[in-house]
Amino acid sequence: MAAALAACQKPGTGDEGQGAKAPVADPYPSTYKAYPSQTLLITNATVIDGAGQLIEKGSVLIEGGKIKAVGADIAAPEGAATLDASGRWVTPGIIDNHSHLGAYPSPGVDAHGDGNEISGPVTAEVWVEHSVWPQDPGFTRSLAGGITSLQILPGSANLFGGRGVILKNVPARTMQAMKFPGAPYTMKMACGENPKRVYGYGRGSTPGGAPYSRMGNMAGYRDAWIKAADYKKQLEKAAKNGGDPPKRDLELETLAGALSGDILVHMHCYRADEMALILDLSKEFGYKVAAFHHAVESYKIADKLAEYGTCSSMWADWWGFKMEAYDGIRENIPMVHAAGACAIVHSDSEVGIQRLNQEAAKAWSDGRRAGIDVPIEVAWQWLSLNPAKSLGIDDKTGTLEPGKMADVVVWSANPFSSYAKADQVYIDGALMYDRTDPAYLPVMDFELGHPGEGDRK
Repeated sequence: MAAALAACQKPGTGDEGQGAKAPVADPYPSTYKAYPSQTLLITNATVIDGAGQLIEKGSVLIEGGKIKAVGADIAAPEGAATLDASGRWVTPGIIDNHSHLGAYPSPGVDAHGDGNEISGPVTAEVWVEHSVWPQDPGFTRSLAGGITSLQILPGSANLFGGRGVILKNVPARTMQAMKFPGAPYTMKMACGENPKRVYGYGRGSTPGGAPYSRMGNMAGYRDAWIKAADYKKQLEKAAKNGGDPPKRDLELETLAGALSGDILVHMHCYRADEMALILDLSKEFGYKVAAFHHAVESYKIADKLAEYGTCSSMWADWWGFKMEAYDGIRENIPMVHAAGACAIVHSDSEVGIQRLNQEAAKAWSDGRRAGIDVPIEVAWQWLSLNPAKSLGIDDKTGTLEPGKMADVVVWSANPFSSYAKADQVYIDGALMYDRTDPAYLPVMDFELGHPGEGDRK
């Protein structure tokens, strides 16, 4: 859709479709600015670079907020600070590509429940960033777990839940100041039990309304995509011929953006048969599924997922809490990896996000017991490179490669150990968390004056 708008890209005036200009493609742009950083050489660490390499007694040089060099023998530039990480490990920052922080913040009261717009089964017009509360203490708790970037998604009540947003995990006054610069928009869809339960069972704003069933879900997707394809065609025709674009429709703008590939589709889906149907659906309408989320049965069709080129964002061992989650297995993640598909460990939890390294370790260990021996330096891609790929930001972060953002975690021990803790967390080269220094244990405004504010006991 961005390409279609480019030919007539000027600020909208509010009366589009009546001789007016086309809308602004990004009306809520990122205002993110990295915190101040210094040139820093981290030395004598076991380094996992996120690209599949492990370096003993390795070093990482950070300069200008970027990774400058990674290797076994790097000299400190004049004036650089140094951090001796002997006995410790260094990795890229963890990226959680399925979170609801800010939209379902703590404390978890009804007044804070802003993650699901259940006014109808198709709500592609809503943007979850407009629900994100930057003061959610969950952000700082996840920072202590090594989370440097995360995707915030709407909930899964709807067939089309709305747009997601990718954030840098830094304290900020506004959502825009956390917004990952240059990241594409995403869109949440959901299949299976949730939409048919919320609407067909009468809990939504249209009691007893569609969809009642999985076939109703599919019909709902197809109907929405047909409307979006027509809207996209009108946009392209107006851009090509210099005519007026159609009247603005926020729902169809998002769907048309997904059809154009400018907005990445992330699909909540558990069962293998439904994921296979969604792959066919995407081919019918010409869009791409960036990732299936939860995906507890991905192991059954891992070859198909690899051939298609989509990711599976999975839990290590959540299963059985509803019928579509019944057939989950603990070897799901390593089996998807072994098939050559893109495997991701995600949280979908304000608690799990605090120890996502341990979730990956459980999956890695389960794979080893099943005979799938993935080197730890490769398995770390489940937490950094692969989620970055699913979010379209792997050219900027996800690995410790020269030129990329210096999103770096120094761990007290092997991060796949249940005893490991994040000692220091750097985002764009700036020290954002230090377990040993109270000055770098951030506290949200909301917590000020509360007992144990910021978990400082």
